Amino acid sequence: MTSNEIAVLANPSAGRGRHRDLLSAALKTLSQAGAVRVLEAHSGPDAERACREAVSSGPLALVAVGGDGTVHRALQAVAGTQIPFGVIPAGTGNDFAAGVGLPTDPSEAATVITRAIAANRTVGIDLARMTRLAPTALAAAADRSSGIDLSRAADRAPTADSGSATDRGAVFNLGPATDGLGSASPAVDRGDVVDLGLASPGADHGDVVDLGLASPGADRGDVVDLGLASPGADRGAVVDLGSAAGGGVADLGAAAGGGVGPAADRDVAAEGQVRWFGAVLAGGFDALVNERANRMRWPRGPRRYDLAILLELARLRPRVYELETDGADHGFTGMLVAVGNCASYGGGMRILPGADPYDGLLDVVVAVPFGRLALARLKPRLNRGTHIHDRRVQTFRAKQVRLRSPGIIGYADGERVGPLELDITCVPGAVRLLR
Repeated sequence: MTSNEIAVLANPSAGRGRHRDLLSAALKTLSQAGAVRVLEAHSGPDAERACREAVSSGPLALVAVGGDGTVHRALQAVAGTQIPFGVIPAGTGNDFAAGVGLPTDPSEAATVITRAIAANRTVGIDLARMTRLAPTALAAAADRSSGIDLSRAADRAPTADSGSATDRGAVFNLGPATDGLGSASPAVDRGDVVDLGLASPGADHGDVVDLGLASPGADRGDVVDLGLASPGADRGAVVDLGSAAGGGVADLGAAAGGGVGPAADRDVAAEGQVRWFGAVLAGGFDALVNERANRMRWPRGPRRYDLAILLELARLRPRVYELETDGADHGFTGMLVAVGNCASYGGGMRILPGADPYDGLLDVVVAVPFGRLALARLKPRLNRGTHIHDRRVQTFRAKQVRLRSPGIIGYADGERVGPLELDITCVPGAVRLLR
C-alpha cells in the first residue's frame, strides 16, 4: 500500500448481496482519484487486520463498501488517525451513512468520495470510544432500582400495556408484511400466527408458535414449542417440523448452552481494549433479540430474527441497569437503553432522534418496563422517533456514559461487543470523513 493508493474494504454479502454488481462500478469511480486496492478479508477480524495494515502504510484514503458492520470494522483502524475515511452504503441498514449525511445511493456516494479525495476535503465526525468497565467501577448493588424515578409513570400506564390478560395471550401476525416486531392483529387470516400462550397459567406445553410453513393443505403448519411454561423443561425450544419435514426435531438453542454461540473473536470489548462505534449501541430488548438470533441454528434468513423476537417476548422481564452520565447516577430498572452519535439503528429506526455526530455529545435513551403489546406497538414510534415523548421514556446527553447490566450482551453498529459493562466516551472529530 502506498500514499497514492485508495484502500477499499468491501463486503460482497452486504445488503444480502443486492449491491454486489455495484462494487465494480464504485471501484471504477474511485480510480479517478488514485490507484485502488481491494483489501482481502474473509471474516470480521480479518477485515480489521487488513484495515490496520493499510492505515499504517499511509494510504490516500480508506473506503468501506458495505453496511454498518463493514463500517464498524473499518472504524477500528481509522479512528483517531489522519487517514481520510469514505463510506459507500451498500448494506441492509446503512444507519451510519444516513446519520452523517452521506448519499444513500452507492454510485452517488462513490462520486462524492472521489471528488472529496481530489479536493482533499474532509469533515471531522464524532465517534464513541468504548472500554470495559473494571468490576468496581460502579458501586451500586445489583438489585438497586434508584436513580430515574419512572415508577409512577409505569404505574400510570394502561394495564393492557403492563401485562393484562389480553397482553399475555397476544396473537401476533408475522405474515409477509411484517418487519421487526410486527403488529398485534386480532384478525389473523394471513401469514404466520404466533400465540404466546401466556394467559393460561395452567398451560403445560410452553409457548407455542405456529409458523404456518407446512404445505397449504396442512391444518397447523409447523409448531414451535418454546418450552418456557414448564420449569422442568430442559430441552430449550424445540421445533416439531411435522409432515413438512418428516417429523424431524430441530433444537433452536433456546436453552442454556444451546445454539451456536458467537465466536470468541466477536467479544470485541475485552478488558483494556479500546473499541469504537459510529452509530448506536443497543443494550436492551433489541440486544437480547440480536444475541438470541445469532445463537440459533434454525430458521435461516429473516424468519430467524422474527422467531428470536418471539422467544424474547415470551421471556420478557425488566432488567436492572447501572447508568452514569458525566458522573451523575441514573440507575434504573427497565427494558430499553441505547447510546449513540447517530439517530437510527436497525435500518432506520430513530431510537435517538436528536443525536448529532457533530456536537461532541452522546445521546442516551432509557425506558421503564413495557408490556408485550406495548413493546410491539413501540416499533412504529421508533421509526418516527416519537417514542421519546412517551412518559415511560427518558433521554440524556453526555460526554461520558458508564453502563452495566448483568446478563446482557451489547451490540454496537449491529456488531457484538460483549458483556454490557462499558465506559463510553464521545471523541469529537475522531475520524476524517470524506464528504
